[in-house]
Amino acid sequence: MTIKQILEEAISILKQNNIEEPILKSKLLLAFVLKQEKEYLLINDNKELLEMEENEYREIINMLIEGEPIQYIIGKQEFMGLDFEVNKNVLIPRADTEILVEEIISIIGEKDFKVLDLCTGSGAIAVSLAKKLKNIKVTATDISLEALETAKKNAVLNDVVAKFINSDLFENIKGSFDIIVSNPPYIETDIIKTLSKDVQHEPFIALDGGKDGLDIYRKIVNEAYKYLNENGTLALEIGYNQKEQVINLLRESGNYIDIYSKKDFGGNDRIVIAKKIVKKALKTIG
Repeated sequence: MTIKQILEEAISILKQNNIEEPILKSKLLLAFVLKQEKEYLLINDNKELLEMEENEYREIINMLIEGEPIQYIIGKQEFMGLDFEVNKNVLIPRADTEILVEEIISIIGEKDFKVLDLCTGSGAIAVSLAKKLKNIKVTATDISLEALETAKKNAVLNDVVAKFINSDLFENIKGSFDIIVSNPPYIETDIIKTLSKDVQHEPFIALDGGKDGLDIYRKIVNEAYKYLNENGTLALEIGYNQKEQVINLLRESGNYIDIYSKKDFGGNDRIVIAKKIVKKALKTIG
């Protein structure tokens, strides 16, 4: 079977199974099997495939139909113009999170800041910041050792230096930071099982935000100010419907000011930013 013929077969099968972007995905997967760029497929569309190549291609097409994310199949995802290794131990970086990274870059500018990335996963946020801003020191944490190993690989892959700590949020964190950033698990537990099959293939621990989706936000909001320097910034990614709830958590804590939010490319509320309030010591009379 030629490249053209097997692509036509794959596209038809993906369409029948309601897979989004069937043409793009069929080409990406065949290029992956052949260890070539997508452009190779067009130039060589009459090339006959080996039986082994056909079998491998059909196998991964079936994996895609069963819900395996294409990023896990090919083992990588682009984020902020950089390549990241991804696997079943980490959440797949999404374009919406770039809004968070770009806002932090804008806040930092040329300053020599110390940044803490909680729930780093693949390291997409931490590595991107370290790559784009040469003047900062980045610490990244995750509760998952497997996720941290992936994040470390991505730091090497993108030629950046960062410190990685196995920690349940602030459990093993010492010192203070100018910015604390996090894209924490924020999906309501009962909602996860209603999501698309490919999302359900991502690690549950990286999705589950508890009954109302706010469990991790509560912990971060209640603890982060202790680890922020004066005028330090807390930057959070949020679910599209969580803006008011997260802002209320920040206000009710009494530890943050200058709270604002920004939308993602799709027009959904996506990030919330706040500054640590500087509490002046009361003068004693005596």
